[in-house]
Amino acid sequence: MKLAFGIVLLVMAVFLIVSVLMQSGKDKKLSGTIAGGAETFFGKTNAGKWDKKLSVLTTVVAIVFVLVVIAMYIFVG
Repeated sequence: MKLAFGIVLLVMAVFLIVSVLMQSGKDKKLSGTIAGGAETFFGKTNAGKWDKKLSVLTTVVAIVFVLVVIAMYIFVG
């Protein structure tokens, strides 16, 4: 059970890191540089939709990540 929790946490942690780096953010200076500029790859209209979906997905995965950490602490000890 400890191994399963560890694998799930590792996959979610990698996803969170990548998804946060891909978001353009409010300022669009540093994160746009890191992500390579989502507007140039996806187009201006699709970039806004992509950022919104990525933001919601990142929030959901972050909440599930915290819940899995708490469950691991309770069940595995």
